[in-house]
Amino acid sequence: MSKKVLILSGSPRKGGNSDILCDEFMRGAQESGNETEKIRVSAKKIAPCLACYYCRSHGGECVHSDDMAQILQKMIDADVIVLSSPVYFYSIDAQLKAVIDRTVARWLEVKNKEFYYIITMADETKNSADTTLACFRGYADCVEGAAEKGVIIGSGVYEPGKIRDTAAMTEAYEMGKNV
Repeated sequence: MSKKVLILSGSPRKGGNSDILCDEFMRGAQESGNETEKIRVSAKKIAPCLACYYCRSHGGECVHSDDMAQILQKMIDADVIVLSSPVYFYSIDAQLKAVIDRTVARWLEVKNKEFYYIITMADETKNSADTTLACFRGYADCVEGAAEKGVIIGSGVYEPGKIRDTAAMTEAYEMGKNV
């Protein structure tokens, strides 16, 4: 059965290592007949959440008029959500964090999702991704019916494109194929 796969690429670098792994995941998912879309979060206008709760009294509409309303609807409609970020000071980058925080407007509608996580980092030590992974899992813990399906950690990569020489490329492709 075909699934709707939404890939949220948090990499601020187009063609950066995280972004490349997203493309490989997407290629595998497409080859398996799934409907896929990748959103480069840094290419969108997404303001940070103000915690003003305007959304509570306005049917989930945010006080900000930006690209997030469209992204949030896609998250609600997706069967599978892929969250991808490079490690920034042992956590996710600000661009993806803004998306996660802004889901508060309609967070109860984001439910029954399969989650995949893609993480890249310059550090060789895989446990340096623990806090980033905890951020992803923390969000999924707030999603009713969430199921973690896979984690890819591309370590020891900093320069754009260096990920191409690692096993993470094959892992991303295969994980996408098995959605």
